[in-house]
Amino acid sequence: MTPKKSQQGKVVVIGGGTGLSVLLRGLKNHPVDITAIVTVADDGGSSGRIREDLKIPPPGDIRNVLAALSDVEPLVEEMFQYRFASKNELSGHALGNLIIAAMTSITGDFAHGIQEMSKVLNVRGTVLPSANQSILLSAEMEDGSVIKGESKIPFSGKKISRVFLSPEHVKALPQAVEAIEEADMIVIGPGSLYTSILPNLLVKEIGRAVIKSTVPKVYICNLMTQAGETLNYTAADHIRALYKHMGEPFFDYVLVNNEEIPTEVKSLYDKEMAEPVQFDVDRLHGMGLKVVYDKIITYHNGLIRHDTERVAAIITKLMEEKHKRSSHA
Repeated sequence: MTPKKSQQGKVVVIGGGTGLSVLLRGLKNHPVDITAIVTVADDGGSSGRIREDLKIPPPGDIRNVLAALSDVEPLVEEMFQYRFASKNELSGHALGNLIIAAMTSITGDFAHGIQEMSKVLNVRGTVLPSANQSILLSAEMEDGSVIKGESKIPFSGKKISRVFLSPEHVKALPQAVEAIEEADMIVIGPGSLYTSILPNLLVKEIGRAVIKSTVPKVYICNLMTQAGETLNYTAADHIRALYKHMGEPFFDYVLVNNEEIPTEVKSLYDKEMAEPVQFDVDRLHGMGLKVVYDKIITYHNGLIRHDTERVAAIITKLMEEKHKRSSHA
């Protein structure tokens, strides 16, 4: 029997993109109270067009998270995720993005629209944007040049030195800060380091709340590097980049894969200049991190993905261990 919500541990998951949705699909089946804090820096594709035309935050990452946490008939989820392939104004738009845009217009507020959409989709947990406005993500490259726009950053052909937000003092959604303050565990990742994860943490009140929190903080490392973002990055390099942006260390655990990826699968990523992230465990230990080293990969249509059930089980176990320690304290 599933415990009542008040008895469940509260886990806050921060990120965006495909990685966050994959993790949440597994986590929603465990007895934890989930809050997902999602980036609003996307400016490409359907989201970018809606952001530009309707002057609302981009709905795409939010849409994927709502779908991942929804408890509806598969056909309803498929409809929500449906992307139009016509050759008119609807071309490329996901139906869910248009519905979220409509909800924002009806309720007069992006965050409130998401809350109402969550009821319609019977979402298991709470989905919150990191801010209730669009954010422009820019990157300063190692040669000093600046690329503006989340969708353009990975295609610059240059190495990223740092990313930053405009406006610089964007206001965090208060409920997101409150969720972090009340969390029993904070999970960050998996997801694109510079374009999915950091845009959340660079919202100053979100970043401060994460650093200030005394609960266990877990980083779920990406399985593959990303050209234009993390080419040749090891696991420790990912964490070092996060620490550099936030100004101090803040993770307790890092979850890394311990299974060799088959050569034939690796070769599929050659065109993308992506390769398996090297898990430099000694360096991670040297950074004071507890390393959870496990088989956390699965394969879907030849693509490497985090094993949603395995990762969710590990997070739930860490939550249980924390609860036991608290009970005996």
